[in-house]
Amino acid sequence: MKGYRKVLIAVNGSREVLKQGIKLAQDEKTWITIVKVVQPYEGDLDLTGIKNLNDVLDDGGAKALSDINKVAEAEGALVKTRLEAGDVPDRIVEVAQEENCDLIIMGSKKKKGILSRLFGDHVVEKVIDRAPCPVYVVGVS
Repeated sequence: MKGYRKVLIAVNGSREVLKQGIKLAQDEKTWITIVKVVQPYEGDLDLTGIKNLNDVLDDGGAKALSDINKVAEAEGALVKTRLEAGDVPDRIVEVAQEENCDLIIMGSKKKKGILSRLFGDHVVEKVIDRAPCPVYVVGVS
């Protein structure tokens, strides 16, 4: 992995992807942007028992960013984090374009069954098809 200046790590909740992405980016001494994409809230609000409305509306994104920053700090990395709402593959590609990234790092579950191989991870496939740069896929269990 030579010649990359800006790396985008798209996280889906897996710390393994985050740690491997940070390690790869640090080895290359690149700028690291980490993006977490959440689905936009489109339903009716039922406020019964809700203590913090922001947590409901951001689909746990604020907590995810906090966890990301803790992992990055533990790995000794300086990162820029972005919380985005929308269609996951579209937002990942848009952030990569906005940040002028040279590489996207994202995770995909290791699949063993024949059906899993035939009907793979649609988010990863869509990002690969639409990305303005190479996509490095980290296998996670």
